[in-house]
Amino acid sequence: MPKRRKKKLVRVIHQSVGPLPLRLAAQYASHLLVFSDASQKRHGGLAVVLFDSPDSEARVVTQTVPIIGSNELELQAAVFALGEAQRQFPERRLALFSDNQDAVIRLRQFQGAGTGSDPVLSQMLAVQGIVSNLVNAEICWIKGHATCRGNTLADQYAGQAASEPPTGCLA
Repeated sequence: MPKRRKKKLVRVIHQSVGPLPLRLAAQYASHLLVFSDASQKRHGGLAVVLFDSPDSEARVVTQTVPIIGSNELELQAAVFALGEAQRQFPERRLALFSDNQDAVIRLRQFQGAGTGSDPVLSQMLAVQGIVSNLVNAEICWIKGHATCRGNTLADQYAGQAASEPPTGCLA
């Protein structure tokens, strides 16, 4: 007698109304909400989604880059997000959300220990002139592929950026 296959359960995820789930929205109401994500489809893709306020429209910035290691690409996306936040909203207090725990841990360690603790990250931040932006930011991990609309948008746009060839490269 053949084995019966279990029916595949379809998990329905209800996206938050605002950029963050309601349980987090009040805590970051006065912050610029910044979501970063990276993708490794055909090329490397970085995406930043910025919300000036919880009820504002999303501002999206993407960049196609060469593929590097997954965690390094996620860190590059977070640094890209910090740069875009400073460029578009200078002097604004921000909360950076990433679904990559390694990138969040590395950024938090840099905040606590300073520029000498991570020379590679220090150079990445210095090139863009955003060391002070990181020091004053709140860095938060948010569960990927969950109810957070901001993270879902960042994931979607990073995938689109990764599907496009980098500028100056042949596909």
